[in-house]
Amino acid sequence: MTFKMMEIMQRRMATHRDEDEGATMVEYGLMVSLIAVICIAAVTLIGTRLAIVFNRVAAALPII
Repeated sequence: MTFKMMEIMQRRMATHRDEDEGATMVEYGLMVSLIAVICIAAVTLIGTRLAIVFNRVAAALPII
């Protein structure tokens, strides 16, 4: 009787372990997408400001 109960508990633990792995994959996917959004926003912001700086430098250069 005790062996049967241990076997049932092992199956339940294995089931919960598999469910946790699925949740972990979803969490990693959310983190990766958040990092991608932050990178895109940063590159867009830096690119816009960098274009302004280059235009100012180009306007300040004498024409040869």
